[in-house]
Amino acid sequence: MKRFLKLMVLTCLLASVVSMTGCAYGMATSVGKDYVVVLRQDGFLFGALRKAYVCKATTSGLTGCRNDESP
Repeated sequence: MKRFLKLMVLTCLLASVVSMTGCAYGMATSVGKDYVVVLRQDGFLFGALRKAYVCKATTSGLTGCRNDESP
């Protein structure tokens, strides 16, 4: 029984660590006629690594995404 309890605690701990390190993309906003700003949200350190990407919107999707310029 103790071994099962240790295994369950370890599994829950691992699941919580894995879920906190992922990231998601969302909140796309158009800027001008050709460009879109896409925000990247992450769960690591309560969003310490958030970034904004500026991409060119074309008919085939987003191209030329850059994160080094200010939106």
